[in-house]
Amino acid sequence: MTTIILAAGYGTRLYPLTLNKPKALLEVGGKTILERIVENIELIKECTKICIVTNEKFHKSFEDWGKTRAFSTEIEVINDGTKTNETRLGAIADINLVVERKNIKDDLFILGSDNLFEVDLREFTQFGFEKKPSSSIMLVDIKKKRLAKKYGICSVDKDSKVTDFEEKPEKPKNTLAASAVYFIPKEKVAKISDYMKTDLPKDAPGNLMKWLAKVDKLFGHVIRGTWYDIGDIKSLKKADEEFTKKEKK
Repeated sequence: MTTIILAAGYGTRLYPLTLNKPKALLEVGGKTILERIVENIELIKECTKICIVTNEKFHKSFEDWGKTRAFSTEIEVINDGTKTNETRLGAIADINLVVERKNIKDDLFILGSDNLFEVDLREFTQFGFEKKPSSSIMLVDIKKKRLAKKYGICSVDKDSKVTDFEEKPEKPKNTLAASAVYFIPKEKVAKISDYMKTDLPKDAPGNLMKWLAKVDKLFGHVIRGTWYDIGDIKSLKKADEEFTKKEKK
């Protein structure tokens, strides 16, 4: 299994912190967000390689970070060539770029570089393996419908199959939010290329999963644990405070 970490954004909502540093290399509880993510991924024995896809602006920052760390899993930093937020390819296009450039033929585990979980990611990947040859998405019950308006919201049946996927609904049907964590089995990796041929948005990867739910099958696994969606300074501060407390215990 190959893991793709999406890190090609410019973190504009975290300015000025991310003017010259990628969001994933900001620290939470004394460690970079990326380091915490990679440490979790390393527990997944099926993962043989991690590809971090970023942009021209932050490519060297990730390369330099990699030189100061020793992980058991092979890590490669891939430059998508973009230089500004206005010219970014979009997350789905970045996934497709990595798949094509590295000729990936095995299972894909994909996650955003601004997602932190207090849960072992092996729980989700095991779910993904069990649902092959269909794709899977990690869901978080955020409990409150007023918060659900900010996310992609999924409905699932008794077999965990996604039956509905609404992006930022005005009237959410439930509170199962789509996190930026996905499993696409090798049998369905070619679907990414198929999606790229449509006129659908190439940015938020949730759009790809919503499409997969329509043209194929998509299963959703609800995790039990805290999810930190680090999108702005307020959420970054909260995550830093929480992880700092845990590090001291």
